[in-house]
Amino acid sequence: MEIPALYDIFRQHPVVTTDSRDCPEGSVFFALKGASFNGNAFAKKALDEGCSYAVIDEKQYAEPGDSRYIVVDDCLKALQLLANHHRRTLGTRIIGITGTNGKTTTKELLAAVLGERYNVLYTQGNFNNDIGVPKTLLRLTKEHEVAVVEMGASHPGDIKTLVDIVEPDCGLITNVGRAHLQGFGSFEGVVRTKGELYDYLRAHGGTVFINGGDTHLMGIAHGLNLVKYGLSGTEGAKVTGEVTVCDPYLNFRWSEDGGNWHDVSTHIIGSYNVTNMLAAACAGLHFGITPEQIDHALGSYVPKNNRSELEVTKHNRLIIDAYNANPTSMAAALANFRDMKADNKMAILGDMGELGAVSHEEHQRVADFLMTAGFDQVWLVGSEFGKTECPFRKFSDVEEVKQAIADNRPEGCCILIKGSNSMKLFQLPALL
Repeated sequence: MEIPALYDIFRQHPVVTTDSRDCPEGSVFFALKGASFNGNAFAKKALDEGCSYAVIDEKQYAEPGDSRYIVVDDCLKALQLLANHHRRTLGTRIIGITGTNGKTTTKELLAAVLGERYNVLYTQGNFNNDIGVPKTLLRLTKEHEVAVVEMGASHPGDIKTLVDIVEPDCGLITNVGRAHLQGFGSFEGVVRTKGELYDYLRAHGGTVFINGGDTHLMGIAHGLNLVKYGLSGTEGAKVTGEVTVCDPYLNFRWSEDGGNWHDVSTHIIGSYNVTNMLAAACAGLHFGITPEQIDHALGSYVPKNNRSELEVTKHNRLIIDAYNANPTSMAAALANFRDMKADNKMAILGDMGELGAVSHEEHQRVADFLMTAGFDQVWLVGSEFGKTECPFRKFSDVEEVKQAIADNRPEGCCILIKGSNSMKLFQLPALL
């Protein structure tokens, strides 16, 4: 079946699913394949569970004479082409966001800012890959006035694949850092891949919101329509700002074109988040959001996704940043925690994944920092941290940590919890 014909079906049944366990009545099931499963084998189940159609790419799974089976060459490609066709049909203004660190937080902040004036669609959860991005686009309706789409990458070419689906009008790379080095091969590979967003916008006359103080980003931003933001003193910036207090919540001030200061008290942890705030303010101004609306949106935002959260329990104060970790974000979080005024500081840190040949070097670098940071307690979790030379308490996995907490729970501490999502440290806050 060709995409226009498939789109006609989608318009009548505008909900897609890729999970045969989640089949809303009247939805369209796409039979995707993974390393250990073949979605084609679940097409009949999806139809039985409530889907109106099942898109498959192995015709032997179609029941003879059943017109509810739609056969395509490649289900994932069909999903992506359908999403692109839908995006083009609606013509919604789209801002594409990527970066090593801060892209999800910046996406949330920008959606909050734009939401002061517009009906905004934005990426939910971590739907930022070659499956999640098209599913996000297919949630667009004619009522949406603008969309904020997050794009992740772990290999060269990943961002190009996604921008060709999204076709963003504007773009924002939060930063480039040392992450997914096993897939990218090098830091230079990270820069090139993230820069694929710039390549698309350069070719299509799009607008880029950029941290003018980031030398890596400025170095690849030639030939682009730039709207700059940055810390105070950033040359040519539309929006500048600076941290006023971070103890533990971030308070900052910002100005437009060097004008009056706007003071904002946030509900987010970490001085490193100030550039994410400034990015959202910069893009918001470009879309006609007033400074007062920006202040309200940024001051009202409360993180709820294991990123830069503060949770106060009966026993401790927790700084939860357990969704992901890489050397760049780990260094920023630890420096912020070191500088924070608090008694009985404790760090529970999990391995940073996908670092390839430099994994030991990067974990040892963290351990070396910890030996000079002055924290009262440090617990290190995972095999990579287990190989480091340091005097701290080590655990093989989160289950050992949970047992240690059950035996002798820390009390009266300010605890930073950070590690890659695969370490499952997000299970710890409920126990602390």
